[in-house]
Amino acid sequence: MSFEPKILGFLCNWCSYAGADLAGVSRVQYPPNIRVIRVMCSGRVDPAFIFKGFEVGADGVIVMGCHIGDCHYLEGNYEAEKKFAMVQKFLKLIGMDNRIRLEWVSASEGARYGAVVTEFTEHIKSLGPAPTGSDNPDQTMLTKLKAIKVAASGERMRELVGRQRKITEEENVYGEKTDMETFLKIFNSAIVEEFERAQILISLGEDRKSVKALAVELQIDPSIVLGHMTILKARGQVDFGEIVGITPMFQRI
Repeated sequence: MSFEPKILGFLCNWCSYAGADLAGVSRVQYPPNIRVIRVMCSGRVDPAFIFKGFEVGADGVIVMGCHIGDCHYLEGNYEAEKKFAMVQKFLKLIGMDNRIRLEWVSASEGARYGAVVTEFTEHIKSLGPAPTGSDNPDQTMLTKLKAIKVAASGERMRELVGRQRKITEEENVYGEKTDMETFLKIFNSAIVEEFERAQILISLGEDRKSVKALAVELQIDPSIVLGHMTILKARGQVDFGEIVGITPMFQRI
């Protein structure tokens, strides 16, 4: 039996959803694998929505919006691009970045809508079922996906994404402006750090653990884990639970 992927599509109300409607009226042929959720703007698609889609069984997720410069809300699709770039970087950490797509489809492009859905469906078919979406999902991958969702939803990542253009295009009060290369170094480091911290929080949700135990479990250097614990404690997310022998045990608050 051939594999038929489950594809989740987030379509902007003003362009791509209208394009999908035109495709239907025009009887454009495309695979029936996509399940559509209409949103008012592609910029409204929270990264957590995409991660949740994979959690509940999607093999691929596609976001479609207005062409750049044609957004009904002026800059919504620019916001979508920034969020999507972050989602790609997070999913690359677990090898699932090739299962998402961002496309621009206008209300008059019914044929293009059909072509995009067809191509993406064939692409996902060639990859096979998502490790998080089969009848017997990989529990380790599901846990990592949940960690990614926690990390991407955190204040630090939301601030970096939301303020990217301001940081890289405007001078601060000291007349300084951060170039894109420097910003991306900070951004990429933040993605790895927040992913590791989210993994720690999820692990501590099960039991009190030492830095050494967390390092072994998550395959992260103990010194890095200790640094993360310092940050998480300062954020009020973890605290000392007890001391076993001479070893501090941490717990999630």
